[in-house]
Amino acid sequence: MTHETQSRLEYFFASFSKDIAPLLLLDYDGTLAPFRVDRSRAHPFKGVREVLASIQAQSQTRIVVITGRQAREISPLLRGLPPVVEQPVEVWGLHGSERLHADGRHEVEQPAPETQRMLDKLREHLRHNNLGGEFEDKPNAAVMHWRGASPRTARFIEQRTRELFEPLAAQPGLKLLEFENGLELRAGREKGDAVRALAAEAPAGTPIAYLGDDYTDESAFRAVNEYGGPHLSALVKPAIRETAAEVWLRPPSELRSFLKRWLKAAPKDRRQKEAPAMLQALTN
Repeated sequence: MTHETQSRLEYFFASFSKDIAPLLLLDYDGTLAPFRVDRSRAHPFKGVREVLASIQAQSQTRIVVITGRQAREISPLLRGLPPVVEQPVEVWGLHGSERLHADGRHEVEQPAPETQRMLDKLREHLRHNNLGGEFEDKPNAAVMHWRGASPRTARFIEQRTRELFEPLAAQPGLKLLEFENGLELRAGREKGDAVRALAAEAPAGTPIAYLGDDYTDESAFRAVNEYGGPHLSALVKPAIRETAAEVWLRPPSELRSFLKRWLKAAPKDRRQKEAPAMLQALTN
């Protein structure tokens, strides 16, 4: 870590107190887990699940995953940990358009009928013609991936996808979301909206951190930076890039170090459970 990052982390962790539970907001792919062409095999970096389990079991931290995936995809990827604890994790899926509460309640933002019709028509087209890429069908979006393709093939898929998506993105209710090796035409909230909603729900003065890696996380970084209480936005990525994030962490070693420092700084549960355990919603 750079000296600037170390100083910023020390300042942030010094804001923790026994009176307020800090809020740890985490992207999944590229942040907690390496990217995989087969997304079902994108399991967390070595040691990350175990540290998260300890944070949840031994402290009062509230952990929330904010992901571009559908919310229920996260649970199978984080299985394999010791027994459950009393406070399961919350997952915001579809970049913030879906909310899976810790108690199992499920909310999905519904696009306007005309917007939904345009999306449905596009998704049906891409099911039969994927433009040479990997089509991901989401309730509120059409997504095209070209991760793993050769540079020449990737450029071809991107060009064809832009030709299809960009005119539609000019329509009310739809927007084009760019990420590494893909494009998403979508409706609804984005990650920054999820962060603002969670910050508004938290008690005043709650320390809030957001960790992410992709361009889709930039709105979340900006939302955290706007928060009036103690906050930290962290880019988790092997190489630095232009970003709104305040600090840069290289995965997996600096990510694990950050989580271990969080574990040490966070307020402890008076009941002090002995065995680390991951969140119920992620293990059921």
